[in-house]
Amino acid sequence: METLEKNVLRGGQFLVKESNCEDIFTPEDFSEEQIMMREAVKEFNEREIIAHKARFEAKDYKLTEDVMKKAGELGFLGVAVPEEYGGMGMGFVSTMLTCDYISSGTGSFSTAFGAHTGIGTMPITLYGTEEQKKKYVPKLASGEWMGSYCLTEPGAGSDANSGKTTAEISADGKSYKINGQKMWISNAGFCNLMIVFARIENDKNITGFIVEYDKENPNGITLGEEEHKLGIRASSTRQVFFNDTIVPAENMLSERGGGFKIAVNALNVGRIKLAAACLDSQRRITDYALKYALERKQFKTPIADFGAIKAKLAEMATNTYAGESASYRAAKDIEDRIAMRIAAGNSHQEAELKGVEEYAIECSILKVTVSEDVQNCADEGIQIFGGMGFSEETPMEAAWRDARIARIYEGTNEINRMLSVGMLIKKAMKGHVDLLGPATAVGEELMGIPSFETPDYSELFAEEKEMIAKLKKVFLMVAGSAIQKYGPDLEQHQQLLLAAANILNEIYMAESTLLRAEKNAKRFGEKEQEAQIAMAKLYLYNAVEIIAKNGKEGIISFAEGDEQRMLLMGLKRFTKYQNYPNVIALRDVIAEKLKSEGKYCF
Repeated sequence: METLEKNVLRGGQFLVKESNCEDIFTPEDFSEEQIMMREAVKEFNEREIIAHKARFEAKDYKLTEDVMKKAGELGFLGVAVPEEYGGMGMGFVSTMLTCDYISSGTGSFSTAFGAHTGIGTMPITLYGTEEQKKKYVPKLASGEWMGSYCLTEPGAGSDANSGKTTAEISADGKSYKINGQKMWISNAGFCNLMIVFARIENDKNITGFIVEYDKENPNGITLGEEEHKLGIRASSTRQVFFNDTIVPAENMLSERGGGFKIAVNALNVGRIKLAAACLDSQRRITDYALKYALERKQFKTPIADFGAIKAKLAEMATNTYAGESASYRAAKDIEDRIAMRIAAGNSHQEAELKGVEEYAIECSILKVTVSEDVQNCADEGIQIFGGMGFSEETPMEAAWRDARIARIYEGTNEINRMLSVGMLIKKAMKGHVDLLGPATAVGEELMGIPSFETPDYSELFAEEKEMIAKLKKVFLMVAGSAIQKYGPDLEQHQQLLLAAANILNEIYMAESTLLRAEKNAKRFGEKEQEAQIAMAKLYLYNAVEIIAKNGKEGIISFAEGDEQRMLLMGLKRFTKYQNYPNVIALRDVIAEKLKSEGKYCF
């Protein structure tokens, strides 16, 4: 496989190594098979989901279940499942692509789909024994059975390992008795199988179990009423109560005390898939807003011609383009890493697990950034529609409500921000990412005299690439100084971690966007890619501003005196362009391209 020849960066290494645009995957690189898959999924979304939008909004849970069954019949629930267990066995990029284009019709279906294929099926595929996989995975892949995932409890949210649900082994050792309560369980109302986490005796870590659920013979399982929620209204969300529920011992998933690991790794995959699930929603919201802005006239002019509206449309499109760029870059890295491990003799299970785990930092970055972008996109969509945006007659208010949950599930964005920086520091300590060398070099550079030569920026993106390299120095400088000051206690300083994470997120997103635009400009010509080049420059400009703000907040909160002055000077040096872009002109280029095409066209 030619993919194995290229230099695949390890997770987190984007921060200390430069990537060539030729080495990264972009949506323009989809294979013919992937393009066919995308068209099939889009057609299904239009026919089965978008056509029935009103029923979903009216809490038609049965419709969600029926459409899930149809998705199963067409193979969409088994895209990531190996062929020997009844799936399509497609690669990670194709899994992302399916998730991307099936999720934009309504958040209700998107949640049911994500809960079933991700956290409902995947733990068995990745951790199940051969018997467990043969018994359960084909039923889940075909949609004959529906899956759910029971982790969260009334007292255990972000601290998932603190659950109180118990599993008690029988005297003959042949079964476990489960007692406890779970909440916010997606698909609970129509599932046939639950992945349940419970604690055995006083174990430090929880344990995972595969629990069958049959309404006719509930085995001590009762469900609460359907929750009434702000959004995702036709997604079945209930409490689940276990009262002496008997589970055969062979239904333990992985090993005793292995539940927390399963939960963490299932969430890694869930996070990058959640980013994918927000992408087509952004494209659609942008399309709806653009169409309205072209038709709606005020002062005898379409509002799409006004600068204030053009700015909104340009920023919506730019963030969508950035989200696509970074999500598919990471997805292909994961796919390549899995292929490398399989080539080295790992089993599919081991390869997939380790492949995703390797890019856990990127998964957290994507989850945070794209979930926030989709919310902003829907918010601006409402604003462009004006009063009509607030009405249930237009699609904006439902999009806004549905988007809100994305910042909470799969680990809140606050938890994910702290995780991304925490994981990066752990990787550095294990020697997987060399942060210390580059951080020391940045320290020495700060002590030296800056160069006053005027560099040659005649090549496309020459200055922008230099800016990205400087932004990486900001992270190394701020995080390095904070680690020096607090050492392992840095974990206690959450606000500093959040500021560092904001810097890290923007670097990955801005670099991914730039690399995609550069790769395509080389392939298709700069003229053809004028709007994409403008988006890469606009995204970078916004990223620099966010990084300058967060860098300053961090520095003035943990450093004082000479150290503070030196770090602030470094921050100024590393966030300064030689030639600032004309931001308004960039937005105009993007908005005019959108107007001429009448849709998100990138």
